[in-house]
Amino acid sequence: MAVWTRACKTGLLELLLRERWVRVSAELTGETLSLTAEPGTGDPSVVNGVVNGSAEAAAPGGVRRVRVVKAEAGGLGISIKGGRENRMPVLISRIFPGLAAERSGALRLGDAILAVNGVDLRDATHDQAVQALKRAGREVILEVKFMREVTPYIKKPSLVSDLPWEGAAPQSPSLSGSEDSGSPQHQGPRDRKVIPLKMCFAARNLSMPDLENRLIELHSPDSRNTLVLRCRDTATAHAWFSALHANITALLPQVLAELNATLGSGSPTAGGREVKHIAWLAEQARLDGGRQQWRPVLMAVTEKDLLLYDGMPWTRDAWASPCHSYPLVATRLVHSGSGRRSPALGSELTFATRTGSRQGVEMHVFRVETHRDLSAWTRVLVQGCHAAAELIKEVTVGCTLGGQEVQLSIHYEGGFTISRDEPGSRVLFRYPYERLKMSADDGIRTLYLDFGGPEGELALDLHSCPKPIVFVLHTFLSAKVTRMGLLA
Repeated sequence: MAVWTRACKTGLLELLLRERWVRVSAELTGETLSLTAEPGTGDPSVVNGVVNGSAEAAAPGGVRRVRVVKAEAGGLGISIKGGRENRMPVLISRIFPGLAAERSGALRLGDAILAVNGVDLRDATHDQAVQALKRAGREVILEVKFMREVTPYIKKPSLVSDLPWEGAAPQSPSLSGSEDSGSPQHQGPRDRKVIPLKMCFAARNLSMPDLENRLIELHSPDSRNTLVLRCRDTATAHAWFSALHANITALLPQVLAELNATLGSGSPTAGGREVKHIAWLAEQARLDGGRQQWRPVLMAVTEKDLLLYDGMPWTRDAWASPCHSYPLVATRLVHSGSGRRSPALGSELTFATRTGSRQGVEMHVFRVETHRDLSAWTRVLVQGCHAAAELIKEVTVGCTLGGQEVQLSIHYEGGFTISRDEPGSRVLFRYPYERLKMSADDGIRTLYLDFGGPEGELALDLHSCPKPIVFVLHTFLSAKVTRMGLLA
């Protein structure tokens, strides 16, 4: 595996938290990503080019008239609290990302709504305020006043309590070793989260649309949690993603060493097979109605198998229970390159695998994030299939030929042998690979082989789908051709 240089990076980003963008100071090291809430996170003004409040909004005591125009799809995009029954004004408690209120750039958390399209809400109940907002139509004129004294009533997002992440323990200044931990502005525990990068999945435009190309997704090793970061512009997002991806990739050799040590060469769950490569990528899933979407999947390649998991298998028991397991000798790479479009850089980088199974041919389409990932997976799969062929050497299946039970053996070096399925099995036919003139199958149970001999075409009834043995045959041939230097 190639040696990767780990990147260190710091800067201001936005974190999607409880359906709000909050400003964080991000610090990337070789093994962790630390996110620290910036002062004023609960009362933001301008962050990464997105305005959550105007200069007029910041003026205490000022009543403002704000015009908000709803889009064809989507509502006003706010939640409210308070009302007469709560002895409080009607307050904006949440502004939803991407909807009309946020796009207006003139509303903020803690604004009291005094009127909607001329309807006075100063003495309104919560329900009356809700109904007034619903009846407001597409163009809404709000009279609002910022109420700083009631902002404690609106819960501010906390990185510690609201950002679940397996294995990421919150840190305080006394534990973090920050040189600013003793300064007055950092008195008390800071709102900070430290994310270990080992076996995380950094992706672009996977679970959340990114029309502006500014988002980065970080999926946890157990795939249960996703962290979404927003950058100032496309170039900044690319730089942060490249650094995150490089650091995660640089940790893979350590992961492989730990995983192989945990499994052990003689472990029953490992089957004596060394893990050669493991990493996250995205798999194309088909939804109802023919729609498609990408979902994270963890792929591992051993000496003999290709394994797919929903989360990182840290234990022997988890390793022994993959979502899918395919023998490499019956698997082949059928596509590797750019797809129709890309979430980030112009074209999706995809590859596909096909495996012969008793159910027929099973196909998977995968997406990677970088050209280097695509090259690595292409090499790992092609070389892994060929190495598995040399390791396994021979595959034997029972079948019927001309009404008698026989065995078909395909040997990596020796070629084809068909013998009676009985003690002392007499050899009926034996041919090297170069004698094979034609092979075909009906996709149901019959394999056809023609060696140009006097017996003519042999129709072998395999009693089940012939695709596994067909794929093994192709892998043996491909490995032999490559070994002979006839195929680069």
